Amino acid sequence: MVDRESEFGEYVDARALVMRRTAYLLCGDWHRAEDLVQTALTKLYVAWPRLRRDGAVDAYARKVLVRTAIDESRLAFRRRETVVDTVPDRPTPESGSAWSAPALPTGSADLDVRRALAALPPGRRAVVVLRYWEDLSVTETARLLGRTEGTVKSQAAKGLAALRTLLGHDVLEEQR
Repeated sequence: MVDRESEFGEYVDARALVMRRTAYLLCGDWHRAEDLVQTALTKLYVAWPRLRRDGAVDAYARKVLVRTAIDESRLAFRRRETVVDTVPDRPTPESGSAWSAPALPTGSADLDVRRALAALPPGRRAVVVLRYWEDLSVTETARLLGRTEGTVKSQAAKGLAALRTLLGHDVLEEQR
């Protein structure tokens, strides 16, 4: 039991920050990203003995994280939130938890990209994040999301087209 816990602890130490950054891109909120990572890590811990034997820990962790983000976006309480014209004051990412390292660039164009990414539907956002942030192949993304490769290709194309529309073509070219 101690070996299991120490191995799992080492894995969490090595991968939690990367998982949190991916979760942020999936949901657009650092606090919710932390919740998503905690949920994913809980599920990962339960499956740890099987995963350790199979050697597919990263793939399973990514799959659980993405599916958890998509499932939570469908919950009714998320739809009942009230949208307001002005955003209340919030602390900067540097004043958050220990995981709040400068995960992503903070230039104005980068913030625009994150806002545009947050405007995509959860499934399409998951495809874009997995393909272009996690740098997964079409096949890996399709397997992870339980979709066909054709669906992944079309969702990626539609996601990029939506980002181009929201940002203007020049901003996306600048990001490369």
